[in-house]
Amino acid sequence: MTIRFTLNGKSIQLDIAADRRVVDLLREDLELTGTKEGCGAGECGACSILVDGHNHLSCLMVAAQLEGRDVVTIEGLSKNERLHPLQEAFVRHGAVQCGFCTPGMIIASESLLKRNPCPSREDIREGLAGNLCRCTGYQKIVEAVEEASRGKERES
Repeated sequence: MTIRFTLNGKSIQLDIAADRRVVDLLREDLELTGTKEGCGAGECGACSILVDGHNHLSCLMVAAQLEGRDVVTIEGLSKNERLHPLQEAFVRHGAVQCGFCTPGMIIASESLLKRNPCPSREDIREGLAGNLCRCTGYQKIVEAVEEASRGKERES
């Protein structure tokens, strides 16, 4: 099957098996290894990507579902070799620890902030509920998202 979609702002056309998992397509075929596979069952959020601006688990998607869509991975958030404000906030707050969950956490946070630019702590916790972290205890992640949301308030 030939699929066409936009990936991190670039038009992509691929001949690929329609049932190829998106996480494998990204990591193995397109060499975008920022998207992680944690559980492979939609339980951990490490494989989160934005599809048409919404958070999706790439381990539960197949290539055919990308047809005509706009996809953003963690690699697509930074612009002009400058970290995205969420990435900067995660670093400043020490919310990266081992780093395995970080791409999925940042993608989920970006999805949340697009829907709700001024979330409460409870909103942030709900927005990140599908993403697991074994290192940080989540508090530093919540603080990083709070900081990034204050930057979004200034942009508005």
